[in-house]
Amino acid sequence: MLSILKQSHSGSSSSVAMPQGLDFSQALSEITGMGRGGGGGDLQEMRARTLSKRRVDMHGFCSPSDFQRSPYLSARGNIVSIFRGSTEEGYKAYHADKYDEDKNPNGIINFGTSENKLCFDLMSKRLTQTDMNLMEPPLLQYPDWTGHMFLREEVARFLTYYCKAPAPLKAENVGNPLSIGDCDLLITNLVFLVPEAVLIATPFYGGITQSVFLYGNVKLVYAYLDSKGLKICPMMCAFLILCCVLQGVTVRALILLNPQNPLGDIYSLSELRDYLEFAKRHELHVIVDEIYMLSVFDESATFHSVLGMDRLPDPQRTHVMWGITKDFAVSGIRFGTLYTENQDVANAVASLCYFHGVCGSVQHKVAQLLRDRDWINQVYLRANHARLKAAHTYVTDELKTLGVPFLNRNAGFFVWIDFRKYLKTGTFEEEMLLWKRFLDNKVLLSCGKAFECSEPGWFRIIFADKTHRLQLGQ
Repeated sequence: MLSILKQSHSGSSSSVAMPQGLDFSQALSEITGMGRGGGGGDLQEMRARTLSKRRVDMHGFCSPSDFQRSPYLSARGNIVSIFRGSTEEGYKAYHADKYDEDKNPNGIINFGTSENKLCFDLMSKRLTQTDMNLMEPPLLQYPDWTGHMFLREEVARFLTYYCKAPAPLKAENVGNPLSIGDCDLLITNLVFLVPEAVLIATPFYGGITQSVFLYGNVKLVYAYLDSKGLKICPMMCAFLILCCVLQGVTVRALILLNPQNPLGDIYSLSELRDYLEFAKRHELHVIVDEIYMLSVFDESATFHSVLGMDRLPDPQRTHVMWGITKDFAVSGIRFGTLYTENQDVANAVASLCYFHGVCGSVQHKVAQLLRDRDWINQVYLRANHARLKAAHTYVTDELKTLGVPFLNRNAGFFVWIDFRKYLKTGTFEEEMLLWKRFLDNKVLLSCGKAFECSEPGWFRIIFADKTHRLQLGQ
């Protein structure tokens, strides 16, 4: 990695052609023959880029002029078919040339995909124990689309304990077992109408774009901040809402990522309360993604779940998402759930779970896993936190040695790295060239543009990997 950065810092050239960013609305207009102009403007710290004539800001790396319209797809179908960014491009390249110590030692090292690769030994042993191997007729038949009650009850007990809920959470409020990404898309499909929008601070996990906009056709309003861990405040949210109202767009929700991806920030209890009170005043839904809640690996940091608050200001508009993919290092098991006290939302989500359900045998395994509190507390979490902390320390110590600035946080699997000094012109085009140079040298990272970062030069690196792979990536 150091040699690549030195090449960049010395101004070495590259023959890689840089495609232009895709604005969804612009591309849609061009495909349908209604092309229209528009302008951008420089991004500034703590400034929200609100809806304009070319609204919705989408991160992507293809130009409408670079692809041909398919006669077999609608205008929206054409956009979805070509929507891609560095995340998708890098992930595809990785799977075509994946590093393997024995079979492909010269393959790509993946520091771009947020996976915990430190606990395969623990999880494989637990998931193959005899209590996991139940196969009864109900598990092989169509269940109630809300999910098997045994799982919903176990999830309620699990969240009550680990979210430190003041009272037992109710199984009937546990949403249907889904892929965690499905929670995003289903709720936005069901509680929003077009033209309506959702507030979110950038940088943020780019998968939300696909879930909320590409699938749900709901607009995202970005609060562009600097990349030093500064959080949005209710005053900024109010300003954004006013700007949207003036342009005929209704903001209906606020998305909070806690812990935050890619920054690793954790919201304090007082901050959460401020956001929820603000949302209540403006009748906003609040969608809280707590997918990394058990991946806070340092005792100096404290995570507070929304479900642990003594009182929710507006329980009917507060919805919490969680899943096992991150906290239990099983990203291949796509299980997530939605906890909401709003039965209208829960029932509406249930009506679509025919298309998004989790098979019965997986529901059984998840229930058994969540039920094993002693193993989770005494074995898994202790080992997982220790391994995450050690890997984080190794990567951050190397970054200090290299003189590379970064955000030092204690949650998640990632470090937010500042490579701005290695960009000669400080543009997103140059950021992409650096990203491509890493990929050409068999190291996959995630660039800031994939998270809608306002400042070129920031990258996310995943540290939750074995030491020998971290060393190879250097």
